[in-house]
Amino acid sequence: MAISTSPEIDDESANDSLAIGRRIRHLRNERGMTVETLGAAIGRAASQVSVIENGRRELKIAELQRLARALGTTVDDLLAPAPASRRDALEIALERAQRGPLFASLRLPALPVRKSLSDEAIETILALHGELERLHQQRAATPEEARLANTQLRAEQRRRNNYYPELEKTAAGLLQALGHRGGPLSQRASSELAAHLGFTLHYVRDLPSTTRSITDRRNGRIYLPIKQSGTDPRSALLQALAAHVLGQPEPNDYGDLLRQRVETNYLAGALMVAEQSAVEFLSTAKAARELSVEDLRDAFAVSYETAAHRFTNLATQHLDIPVHFLKVHSSGAVSKAYENDDVKFPSDALGAVEGQRVCRWWSARQVFEIEDRLSPYHQYTDKPTGTYWCTSSIQSSAQGDFSVSLGTKFAHAKWFRGRDTTKRLVSTCPDPACCSQPSDVLAAHWDGQAWPSARLNSSLLAAMPQGTSTGIDTTAVYEFLERHAPTRAL
Repeated sequence: MAISTSPEIDDESANDSLAIGRRIRHLRNERGMTVETLGAAIGRAASQVSVIENGRRELKIAELQRLARALGTTVDDLLAPAPASRRDALEIALERAQRGPLFASLRLPALPVRKSLSDEAIETILALHGELERLHQQRAATPEEARLANTQLRAEQRRRNNYYPELEKTAAGLLQALGHRGGPLSQRASSELAAHLGFTLHYVRDLPSTTRSITDRRNGRIYLPIKQSGTDPRSALLQALAAHVLGQPEPNDYGDLLRQRVETNYLAGALMVAEQSAVEFLSTAKAARELSVEDLRDAFAVSYETAAHRFTNLATQHLDIPVHFLKVHSSGAVSKAYENDDVKFPSDALGAVEGQRVCRWWSARQVFEIEDRLSPYHQYTDKPTGTYWCTSSIQSSAQGDFSVSLGTKFAHAKWFRGRDTTKRLVSTCPDPACCSQPSDVLAAHWDGQAWPSARLNSSLLAAMPQGTSTGIDTTAVYEFLERHAPTRAL
């Protein structure tokens, strides 16, 4: 198999900080300017210019305009899609490779990109890196395909700040049609929304085990389980209505399936926590420096997890606060994750976060050590990428106990209630010495003397179900509809 050494830069937008930084450096050198000269022209220290040229900081439009004037060019030129030279293209590709999860998993020291490093050497390194990526993808079992699709979807959510204006608009239109004036969306209002969309509700005991609800479009019926222990009874209904409103077809693959789940969950959340009233509520709380997931939960009568999710939708767009979200099992394994505040989640070589174990010094795991599970838990954590403030709460379900955490950088903690916590820990993960590697004393005492019996996760051996990407038993669904339809289909 032939291996291409051409640096492909299509995994991210060409207009990212790394590509822009290289164009700035190319133009500076072309004009015979030093980093000190350029720094003086834009009112920045030479060290800050180096940070910009190395793609370590995102630039605001005003900064781009100052740089363009100092370099005698335009902002459009700085944002040009193509690298300024073949060498720049190689260096950008190498930097991206070294910043990726595969390189991080190798635990190799970073290779400085110096002039003495030849183009041929960079091409060889990129070819080897590309072959490693190919082998990892080739070895991936079927469940890993879903994890890879989820990784790609999470990157899209990060680019959008987890905010979907088209879905917010759709939710606002539906709520307006109901005459909803803000605040919690009641169970009665949810039922009225179903009627508005042409559906009657039917609660049954024999819903197929692979489904949460079934929509019969022919007869205008939505079937829901009578017993919905541990979950908000509005959720399954609103998700079914959201899927209908969005007109989602049968997904073609796992990427389609996950994207549809994100969209239906988002729309359902936007119905339960309406954007306009939620933003008013959160803006008032921010002005008082009293932002709290618990208050958002109570104000809109939703679960803590729904409130935390909804906060991520609105925080960056409307409050200018980057955040991260984690749902972690009591074992430490990540169930759900989102970030746009540069926190580094544990990940495998392909960038998948789900299933990875969170550092035991993070708030998401420390909360399990607290006896008082009714009060919110707050913590500062010094991490390799900076200091973060987090708030965590434990949620119990049939699948076990999970912590739900919302966090942000230290600079934004001032807006939140709980910022005065004195709890502060240090995490150096992914360094094994942080929490995943036993101390020398323990290792010397117990090595070869301990033989634990592992609890095998059956999903590690399971292939994805045959048939549809959803894993739903279609035969059971059709038989169910035949039993419950007002008139049997001919």
